[in-house]
Amino acid sequence: MQLIKQKQPLRAVKMTERNSFQKAPAEQLPVSSSAYYNHILGYARKIRSTHDAEEIIRILDEALQETRGLHAINELAIARRQVAAAERKISALKTELEEVSELLKEDPLTGALNRRGLNEAFTRETARADRRGTSLCLVLLDLDNFKILNDTHGHQAGDTALIELTRTARTTLRPNDSVARIGGEEFVLLLPDTDLEAASSATKRLAENLAENGMRTSFSAGVALRNPEEALHSMLDRADRALYSAKQAGKNRAAVAPQ
Repeated sequence: MQLIKQKQPLRAVKMTERNSFQKAPAEQLPVSSSAYYNHILGYARKIRSTHDAEEIIRILDEALQETRGLHAINELAIARRQVAAAERKISALKTELEEVSELLKEDPLTGALNRRGLNEAFTRETARADRRGTSLCLVLLDLDNFKILNDTHGHQAGDTALIELTRTARTTLRPNDSVARIGGEEFVLLLPDTDLEAASSATKRLAENLAENGMRTSFSAGVALRNPEEALHSMLDRADRALYSAKQAGKNRAAVAPQ
């Protein structure tokens, strides 16, 4: 990697209600009820295909909106009570999932911190840095050609790359460093008591270790040193601009964000 200057499985909520809509085969229901039945099956398939709590909540919102809309259809008068029961179950499940999601601080696929976990780690580390007068660096990583990897080798290969990046980062970095996944193939390294030179060296070491482990793709990175009293969003913005420079310069490299 050249240096240039300058995105645990959710098990807390059990989908115990997913079969509650299968009261009768779709062909035995009125036309509109049959369509509703098919839509609910579609939502169920979407839920089973994702581990992202926020995505599941969005899907439940769609299902809930459609369920409420059925109240206005006269030909579903016979099924009104079933629709109302379904609405209550969806609302309860959505509420429960939102409550559990609030407690989650880790990305379910990789085990890295999620945005909530990163916010807490940043608050903790900035308080320590301000108290001790030490430096704090942030590295924004983005896997190169990740879409091509998924399209060529399948999403399982993409998931494996994300998991391997997290695992290698944890073994490469120090125990007090933090690894977070903040979007698809985008990660953040939070490095306390670290200057730009040390942060850049750690980023290069991570890239070398990934290559030695047979990683199918490289990453580009933006490295930022925190300014006094600087907020997380500001550091991410500066690191993102440096990351863009690294991508433009040919990928598989890191760029340092100006102060």
